Amino acid sequence: MRGHRRPGRGPWARAVTAVGLVGVLLGGAACGGSDEGGNAQAGAVTDTSETGDPVDGGEITVGLEAETNSWLPGSGVFNQPGVNVAYAIYDPLVHRTEDGALEPYLAESLEPNAELTEWTLTLRPGVRFHDGTPLDAQALKTIFDDYLKAPGANTAASLAEVTSLDVVDDLTVVYRLSQANSAFPELLVSPPGWPFSPTAAAAAGEDAGASPVGTGPFRFVSWQRDSQLVVEKNEDYWQEGLPHLDRITFRPMPDEDTRLASLQSGDIDVMQSLRQSTVIRARDLDGVDNYEHLGSNSGGGTVNTSKPPFDDVRVRQALAYALDQEAIIGVLGGAGVTPPTTQFYSEDSPYYSEEVADAYPSYDPEKAQELYDEYVNDPDRSDGLPVGTDLSFTYSCPPDPTLNEVAQLVQSLYAALGAQVELEQVEQAAWIQKMLTRDYDTGCTRVGADRDPYLVFDAAFTDGPLNMTAFQSPEIDAQLDVLRTTTDIEERKAAVEAIGLVINENVPNTFAGGTLTVMAAEDVVKNLDGWVFPDGTKGNGAESAQVMWGHVWTVE
Repeated sequence: MRGHRRPGRGPWARAVTAVGLVGVLLGGAACGGSDEGGNAQAGAVTDTSETGDPVDGGEITVGLEAETNSWLPGSGVFNQPGVNVAYAIYDPLVHRTEDGALEPYLAESLEPNAELTEWTLTLRPGVRFHDGTPLDAQALKTIFDDYLKAPGANTAASLAEVTSLDVVDDLTVVYRLSQANSAFPELLVSPPGWPFSPTAAAAAGEDAGASPVGTGPFRFVSWQRDSQLVVEKNEDYWQEGLPHLDRITFRPMPDEDTRLASLQSGDIDVMQSLRQSTVIRARDLDGVDNYEHLGSNSGGGTVNTSKPPFDDVRVRQALAYALDQEAIIGVLGGAGVTPPTTQFYSEDSPYYSEEVADAYPSYDPEKAQELYDEYVNDPDRSDGLPVGTDLSFTYSCPPDPTLNEVAQLVQSLYAALGAQVELEQVEQAAWIQKMLTRDYDTGCTRVGADRDPYLVFDAAFTDGPLNMTAFQSPEIDAQLDVLRTTTDIEERKAAVEAIGLVINENVPNTFAGGTLTVMAAEDVVKNLDGWVFPDGTKGNGAESAQVMWGHVWTVE
C-alpha cells in the first residue's frame, strides 16, 4: 500500500475494497446525489452550494451530538462526535478513499508479507507533533506499548492479535500478528492509528486525555467538559497549504432541537446529526448546505444475553417479533426515507444478503406472543421465577426527545405481550459505558458500520469489551477465521451471510432503519466533503457525519 496505489492492487487491498463502504450506536437503499459543484458519493444525498476556491482564515463553531470522555486514544470512547474532534487534532495513519479503498494518509506506505501476519509501515519524513517532538518509529512503539496495549486500554482488544510493534529504522515499524489478518489496515483508520505525542502524554500523566497533542491540522487550546473544546491552526502542519481555518470551537449539544435551532439562528456554523427527523428538518433551512450519508449503520436495539431472561433465545426472539420497524422509523422521522434494515450491511454493500433479510424476525405479534408465553410458562425458565410471572426489565436510551418517543413505543409493544418495562434515560457516554460493562437489560443503540466485516463481527461477537451483547457462537468464530485469512470476495460474502443468519436466529441485536446522517453547515462554510489525500486521491467525504476539518474553509 503505497501513496497512490489504486484499489484492487495487492491481496489485502482487494479484501478491504470489497467492504463496499457505502453507508455503532442508532441503511437501506440510498439515493445517489450530486451537489451543484459536481461532487457526488455513493450513499450520499448532498444539497450544497458552489464550493469555489479555498480561502484562508476565519473560525467556525461546530455543534456535536455528544461529549467524549477523553481525547487520548486508548482511553477515549470515540463515537461519531469524538471522531470529528479527533480528525482536527490527529491524523489517521490510514484513511478511506471515495471508492472505499484504504490508502496511507499520515503513513507513507503499509505493506503486508505474503502470509498477512506482518505489516510494515513507513512514516512520512519530517512530521512533528504539536509539541515539536518528532513522529518517528520509536514514538509509534512507545504509543503502542505504553498506551494502546496497556492493561485497561480500550484499544487493547482490537489489537489483541498484534503481538508486537518492532522498530526497523527511524521511520519504519513492523506490526507482528499472531495470525493472518487481511483486515488489519482498517484498524489504523481508528484510534489505534492516531499517533499522539508520547512525550506530552507522559508529562501530563492522568490528565493526558484532557490535553491531546497530535500531528493534525489543529492544535488543542482548551476543553471545558460538556461545554466546548477549542482548537487553533497548526502553523507547522506537514501538509503545505492546510489547514485553511484559524480556529474551530466544538460544542457538545445533546438536544437535537437545540442544535438545529442554534444552526438556524447562527449560534453555530455546522451541525452534526444522526437523527432522521433532524436530518430531514435540516433540509428546510435557508442558506444551509446539507452533507448527508446513508450507509450500513442502523438504528436498533441491543440485548444483554448474559442476564436472565435474555439468556433464553425465546425471549430475544419474542422481543424482536414484537417490534414494529415501520412504526419505529416513523417516530424517528424517517418514514419513506430510511427503510427497515435486517442486518449489519446495507443493500448497497456487497455483503448484503437477501437470505439474511428473509431470516430476520420481522413484526409478527402472534409469533411474539407465542414465544413469550412459552418462556413465561416454562417451569425451567432461566430467571427462576414462578410459572406465569410476566417479564420485568429496563429499557434504556439516551435522553433525546425522539428516542424518548421510540422508547415509549417499544414499551407499549412489549407491554402488549405482558412485559412490565421501565424506561431509563442515560446520557450517551454513560449509556455506552453501561453497555461496555454489560450493566443493562436492553435498550436502543446503533448497529452496523462501513468497516471490514472481520473487524465488525470480531469486536461484536467474541470475548472482548466491545461485545456489548455478550453473545458468542462457535459458528461465528469459524466464519471469522474465513474472513481473517482469505481475500476471496465470494468466500468472504458467504462467511458474512452465515454470520448474519446466526445473528438473526439468535437476535442479540434488533434493527430499525438505516441511519441517515448529516453535517449541515451555513453555506459560507465550504468543502466539508471535498478532502483529498496528500497525493490528490479523493477521500470518502463526510461519510457518517465525520469531517476532515483541515480541508474546510469559510468565505466569511
